[in-house]
Amino acid sequence: MKAIVEACESGEVPAAVARVISNRQDAAGIGWARGRGLECRVLPQKDFESREAHDRAIVAELQAAGVQWVCLAGYMRLLSPLFVEAFPKRILNIHPSLLPAFPGLHAQEQAWDYGVRWTGCTVHVVDAELDHGPIVEQQVVPVEPHASVEQLEDAILDEEHRLYLRALRRLLSESWHVEGRRIVFGSPV
Repeated sequence: MKAIVEACESGEVPAAVARVISNRQDAAGIGWARGRGLECRVLPQKDFESREAHDRAIVAELQAAGVQWVCLAGYMRLLSPLFVEAFPKRILNIHPSLLPAFPGLHAQEQAWDYGVRWTGCTVHVVDAELDHGPIVEQQVVPVEPHASVEQLEDAILDEEHRLYLRALRRLLSESWHVEGRRIVFGSPV
């Protein structure tokens, strides 16, 4: 989230952050964003009767702020179909593996345990399934033979920051379309 905000403020990404929303009051990004003067809202899920009610409240906040794109950063919940349908092909997520490999939680540890030689990160458009939507960009990260899981996590995180910004910048400034499970930049042939 910090990298996205800073890239928008510097003009590296042609957008402005309209709202920062979290379901956790203790999220580090909320304090940081407030310190930057950004509009922030915390909507704890426990305050709502269902996931759909929670998502409906978040969608209302985003729509009231005029949000056109939603960038997930550390949001560890599956979005309801209601949320996804409110921003069709306009919700981005980054995942610390080369999807479709190692979806869900602890992807870096899954890759390490599996013994792969290469892993990485994926920016994808969110759909109603977990870590499933069309792939925008991917970056390969080698799994060094003597590195720890923590070192692998750090190496992937470094690439995530660069990849997310590159993907967002391209989606906002280039023509693109969906072909199957991938985003293709440029006009359809």
